[in-house]
Amino acid sequence: MVAFAFAAFDWVAVIRQSKPLEYVCKPATAVAFLATASVLNPADETARLWLVIALVFCVFGDVFLMLPRDAFIPGLASFAMAQILFAVSFALQSPTSLRLVIALVVVVPGALILARRFLGALSRRGDTSMAPAILVYVIVISTMIISGISGGTAIGIAGAVLFLTSDSLIAEQRFVSARRWQPLTIIVTYHLALAGLVLGLI
Repeated sequence: MVAFAFAAFDWVAVIRQSKPLEYVCKPATAVAFLATASVLNPADETARLWLVIALVFCVFGDVFLMLPRDAFIPGLASFAMAQILFAVSFALQSPTSLRLVIALVVVVPGALILARRFLGALSRRGDTSMAPAILVYVIVISTMIISGISGGTAIGIAGAVLFLTSDSLIAEQRFVSARRWQPLTIIVTYHLALAGLVLGLI
């Protein structure tokens, strides 16, 4: 409940464009989800450990992305580490070969479409300096979702998909076309993703 309370205040901060409130509530939400994961009774303790470490990197990523200066690359690197750790957590749950095949069939084409869209947008802008970082991130988050579909619970899979949704909207806003509804949608889907990933441990 504490995590959702902080999340709600963060949503208000985004709506009102209140940076002081966002500076407090955005990292506090991730910390609260981390605390929640730490006290749950998970199906697998090792999977919980990897997820908790992933959430630490989410806190770092949140701080980097909300700084007044542009710290997009450090933020991206932090979330890339989080995706790798989430993938390990899912892999330690209940993966099956059939679900892995389904995940590959579903996720790989979607990842190719997203990579082409965002890399194409960078190319049209004449700035490809971030292209390698974006490509790597698409690969790691796709790996996380594949791992989630192959081994996670239904709510954990939903969390993984929502994480991709949030990050795709960030890339859409930054590289393709910014729209007024994006900031709130980004933060809501991100917080719901964290909730799904944490509750998926049970």
